[in-house]
Amino acid sequence: MVLRSVREQLQAAGAALQLMTRLPVPVQIPFKPLILARSVVYYPLVGAIIGLIAAGAGWLLSLAVPPLPAVVIVLIVWTGLSGALHLDGLMDTADGVLSHRPRERMLEIMKDSRVGAMGVMAAVFLLLLKFAVLATLFERQNWPSLMPVIAAACAWSRLWIVCSMAWWPFARPKEGLASMFAGVRARHAGMALAMQALVVIVLGLAFGQLWSDLWLWALVQAAVTLLSGMVLSRWLNRKLGGLTGDTYGAMNEIIETLLLFAALWHVR
Repeated sequence: MVLRSVREQLQAAGAALQLMTRLPVPVQIPFKPLILARSVVYYPLVGAIIGLIAAGAGWLLSLAVPPLPAVVIVLIVWTGLSGALHLDGLMDTADGVLSHRPRERMLEIMKDSRVGAMGVMAAVFLLLLKFAVLATLFERQNWPSLMPVIAAACAWSRLWIVCSMAWWPFARPKEGLASMFAGVRARHAGMALAMQALVVIVLGLAFGQLWSDLWLWALVQAAVTLLSGMVLSRWLNRKLGGLTGDTYGAMNEIIETLLLFAALWHVR
């Protein structure tokens, strides 16, 4: 029984890595609804891994490369780690919801693989803001504080994906992600939140943050995630009659960027 439970959790963690990143997972994992529902618990951990790799690349580059080109390289690495999965969702969502068409037409536009003007502008503006924020943070050279902040931001934004799956309906209940993640419930969001708390504690201990600073900043990040996530989810749900895989990616990108922006007042 114990071995079976361990195997199930390893499969779930591997599924989360395979779906959310381009990191190699040298095993074949069946993408079944039950496994995928379990996998969402590990989304914050996957986000933290992405953030640590991106921040670690920035730290290494800072030893020999000026901040501005270093940020560009870090953004390439950061985007490549997920295969631009979430950025693609942002562009598709912008094309659909900003078209001001009827709901069904919006959903059709979002399924189209071609990118329109609104999608391009959304991606450009978001990347410009992320570039400007990261350049400012990199110039401060406070890597022991910056690395856990970036990792936690990536974790919080992916936690919200789980929360939105559990709390809002799917716009296309029998298609795509909806059919694959139909088993996600509030308990999975609760377990993902516990995983997020564990990630925050480990990051704090690993980078020598004081407990008071650790929890204060964690509360700030939680508030930013909850407020921005609620606003985005309610707005998208009202526009589309539910959420889609593209909207999860869009919210991830926006929340992640807002958390980095908030870090401007934390990392000195």
